[in-house]
Amino acid sequence: MTFRLFDAPLREPSQFVGFAGNTIDRQSETRADDSVEKALADPTARLLPMHGGRLYLKLSDGNFDPWFDVAGSELLQPSFAQGVLLGFAESNPVLAVPVGLDPEQLPETIKAIDYRSVYMQGLIDEAAAGALAQGAALLAWHASHRFCSKCGHESEMRAGGYKRHCPNCGTEHFPRTDPVAIMLTATREKCLLGRGRHFGPGMYSALAGFIEPGETIEAAVRRETLEEAGIRLGRVVYHASQPWPFPYSLMIGCFGEPLNEDIQADLNELEDCRWFFRDEVRSMLERTHKDNLVTPPKGAIAHHLIRAWVDSE
Repeated sequence: MTFRLFDAPLREPSQFVGFAGNTIDRQSETRADDSVEKALADPTARLLPMHGGRLYLKLSDGNFDPWFDVAGSELLQPSFAQGVLLGFAESNPVLAVPVGLDPEQLPETIKAIDYRSVYMQGLIDEAAAGALAQGAALLAWHASHRFCSKCGHESEMRAGGYKRHCPNCGTEHFPRTDPVAIMLTATREKCLLGRGRHFGPGMYSALAGFIEPGETIEAAVRRETLEEAGIRLGRVVYHASQPWPFPYSLMIGCFGEPLNEDIQADLNELEDCRWFFRDEVRSMLERTHKDNLVTPPKGAIAHHLIRAWVDSE
């Protein structure tokens, strides 16, 4: 077995995907139950206001600023009791807070923009996008896990938003992350790309699916590729991962080596699935394909998987 640690690059591929630039010091071992209250009392606190899958941003001279202070967030009708402490940046507390003001009621100087558009359009810097992924995932988890799964009683937020406690049976619940395998099946000459029914015009991407309980990453990659495309895989190698706040997933990107080439696509899952040669994929990446076919945008881990394969010749 080859030991590859010291041959690895100093910046791993995961650092170049969207939502991966989080620089917050989470201080996960020191969160007290009153840490949100203490953070909100700090005049240096910075807040990310969110509502309905959208981030609220201040607009000034064509630039977007996602950070609000406590006083500045008041007009958005924040629910501070449901806020979560993400951690600290330069010793200043950073929080994500759900707000109640609908986008239609916002002044012209504040915009509510969905998370996907925020990262695809590069409206905020990488560190803020990383904080967005952390905050959005936590708020979504709290919104969908209000009640104890053991006894059904309403639970309470604790540890600054990093767990929920059931006062009825004493059970503690912790935020979850759903692992998703995303894989590019490839030979030296061609790769396998699929098209989902919800994709934008002309877009093809790597295949993906949730990792199931009791399953390794590699086994999930092989299973999903076989189920969706009828392609059996031999070797599987990990490439990179990406936080994905839709609602709280971790995309785990891999490459797989095909053992057969005859595609039997699951057309309940995919609209189309086919092999693409390297030059064609390169034109898709560069948006010069003769049929206007494209790959996912640069922030997506699928883009990085495809780009790494294209550039590997």
